[in-house]
Amino acid sequence: MDLHDAYVLLNWSAGELSTRFQRVPGSQILLRYIKSSYQNDPVRSVVELCLFLFAVRYLLAPRYSTTQKGAVELTEDEIDELVEDWTPEPLVPGLTEVEQAENEKRPVIVGPTGPKVKLSNGRTVNNFASYNFFNFVSNELLKDRAVQILRNYGVGACGPPNFYGTQDVHMDTERDIAKFLGMPACIIYAQAFSTISSVIPAFSKRGDIIVADKAVNFAIQKGLQISRSTIRWYEHNDMEDLERVLEQVKKDMARKPLTRRFIVTEGLFENTGDIVDLPAIVELKQRYKYRLILDESYSFGVLGRTGRGVTEHQNVDPQSVEMLVGSLAHGICSGGGFCAGSPEVVDHQRISSSAYVFSAALPAMLAVTTSETLKLLEGNPQVLTALRENIRAFRAQMDRCEYVECTSALDNPVCIFILKRDGLEGRIFDSEEKVLMDIVDEALANGVMASRVKHIHETQGTKPFGWQCVPSFKACITIGHTKKEVEKAGSVTRQAVGKVMARLKK
Repeated sequence: MDLHDAYVLLNWSAGELSTRFQRVPGSQILLRYIKSSYQNDPVRSVVELCLFLFAVRYLLAPRYSTTQKGAVELTEDEIDELVEDWTPEPLVPGLTEVEQAENEKRPVIVGPTGPKVKLSNGRTVNNFASYNFFNFVSNELLKDRAVQILRNYGVGACGPPNFYGTQDVHMDTERDIAKFLGMPACIIYAQAFSTISSVIPAFSKRGDIIVADKAVNFAIQKGLQISRSTIRWYEHNDMEDLERVLEQVKKDMARKPLTRRFIVTEGLFENTGDIVDLPAIVELKQRYKYRLILDESYSFGVLGRTGRGVTEHQNVDPQSVEMLVGSLAHGICSGGGFCAGSPEVVDHQRISSSAYVFSAALPAMLAVTTSETLKLLEGNPQVLTALRENIRAFRAQMDRCEYVECTSALDNPVCIFILKRDGLEGRIFDSEEKVLMDIVDEALANGVMASRVKHIHETQGTKPFGWQCVPSFKACITIGHTKKEVEKAGSVTRQAVGKVMARLKK
């Protein structure tokens, strides 16, 4: 076959192939698409051709085994030996030396708690380690009322509030708290810690903005983490820094979609003991259009002329706070927590707050105890005066100590003490926690039971979140002790600090 014959055969083959291709349904559409694509964007045609060839290559590629060739075959005995030698990573870090020592020395109370308690070793000591500020634990009226409710309503509700757990006494207690605070509505929770940690994520979601004080307590920190919101911190109780953060958020969000924005802080800070500047925060939140979530777990029942909290103490309208959260397990000596606000805020929590929806309702006995305690506070404001006198008496003794200083507000019955830096200079010691534990043990040996402040440390590999607490110990003042007993307890604690510091070598 010469060249001319080959050329003729090629033309005939191309013509025959074109004729048969045109008989295929849709072939003309495909041809027009290729021609148009090539004329308008030839680069795309090349890319599509490469992708087509790659697909054909992938489909026609031979199959291969995913099993590793040449792997070492192990016998059953060798496998068992490897399993026995394997040690899993611990779920939690081990106890520190201080924590182990505390576990061994932890005092155990035998019988009822109160201003004086009996320990398992047979000794009776003065109790300065409980939140029984007004000695309501020993109030006979509250005891009789609680026993009466226990006999009429039983031990517990045995069901969530939305599932046959709500009783008439729960509704009465919510109305009593709302009336006591001067708020439109209120909702009660069965557990104090989970109240604020559920209120925050019930309203703030991913994409929303929360501006929070760096020193907020652990329960608030958990609520912030659960909410998955964008967290902006401001320096503890620094109103100038808060304004700076609010202004920065305003600039950053100027051209972005509108989101919900909250300020979260405490009335009396659990970690430091000092008090919030509520008038300044209310003014800033109104100026920058934020909602305020105020945790009054430690100020409710303690601050103010009648114990209504920081709003009464600083003469702030409680209704200027969108969500006023508090604990019923501290100064009230009951149990559970509450959130007061507008009816819309309260009703939203009844269907959206996890701690309310998925927890059994507060026992009726504790709900009625709360109502009765509020009546006692409202009708006997002199108990607050007596408490503040005892606080001043205790602090007067501790102010004479050259090694510690109190960071708590003057009206805070939880007196938090930290070691002074200049008192530690030049002294040899393992850790501040060990020094504080020795102080608490020395005070207990002399009949005063105080407590070292405990903190949950960040585990290895986790990112720090919130306040990095300073080691401290605390003494909780109560009117269950006479003024002389309080002064003596302050003197004993001051002497315990001096003895422990004297033992530290320079």
